Amino acid sequence: MNSSIIGKIEKARRYAAEPERVKFESLQATFHGGHDEYTMTLQGGKWHCTCHFFNSQDYGTCSHIMAMQRLLLPMLTEEAQHDHAAAAVSPVA
Repeated sequence: MNSSIIGKIEKARRYAAEPERVKFESLQATFHGGHDEYTMTLQGGKWHCTCHFFNSQDYGTCSHIMAMQRLLLPMLTEEAQHDHAAAAVSPVA
């Protein structure tokens, strides 16, 4: 194997061990929930989910968003880590 690619592989391993190096500015994901699949988006630090709870309540969050916040915590901007409703109920970390 070429020595330059070996160096890149090692560097990628170091980077993967430091997820705080990455900050998501936007993202779209499909979340397989308990009842259906939902589309979640993060844009400009604001989350949105297509689930019924998110769209019928005024909390600005849902279990799918809170799960994603926990999964991606070190890679989210400060704004995306905490939304006002979820932070008031329970901390993400």
